[in-house]
Amino acid sequence: MLLSSLLLLALGYLLGSMPNGYLAGRWLKGIDLRQCGSGSTGATNVLRNVGKGPALVVFLLDVSKGALAVLLAKSFGLNDWVQVLAGLAALAGHIWPVWLGWKGGKAVATGLGMFLGLAWPVGLACFGLFMAVISISRIVSLSSVVAAIGLPLLMVISGGSSAYLVVSLVASVLVLWRHRSNIERLIAGTEPRIGQRGKS
Repeated sequence: MLLSSLLLLALGYLLGSMPNGYLAGRWLKGIDLRQCGSGSTGATNVLRNVGKGPALVVFLLDVSKGALAVLLAKSFGLNDWVQVLAGLAALAGHIWPVWLGWKGGKAVATGLGMFLGLAWPVGLACFGLFMAVISISRIVSLSSVVAAIGLPLLMVISGGSSAYLVVSLVASVLVLWRHRSNIERLIAGTEPRIGQRGKS
């Protein structure tokens, strides 16, 4: 059991560290996303610097990374805590990928995938919250921050296990911490909307 858990954590990290956004930038535009816009390799920076189609593909792939890490743990019959750790390993891989000098994305899409794998109603509700805010504000970072704040509340309402509740709190704090510069710009009123250029 211990060996299986450790292998799944390592696999979760490697899944998370797959540099989908970076590869999209390199293959389609010949650019290094870490040197463009926000410096993130996530779908939002792909959207601004590569295009809508590649951004959608990167978003779906990044969601899949988080979901697959959790579903693999579930398929082995491992308990909630190991499932959570597998998801967190994928998040860590996305944020600090070994292939890119430990500089990756902000883990919103991968986090969504993780929660779709752990408790899909909560994941869908969180995504719905994200989409509601973005449809009104057209600011990706604001939508991500609101969804992150709402995540633990949605998990409590759903009656998720203690492991799921703890990871929802950890993921919420992690997303907020990764968006701290965006939060500063939101407060200052300088955060760009979809279609605008600028740091995000």
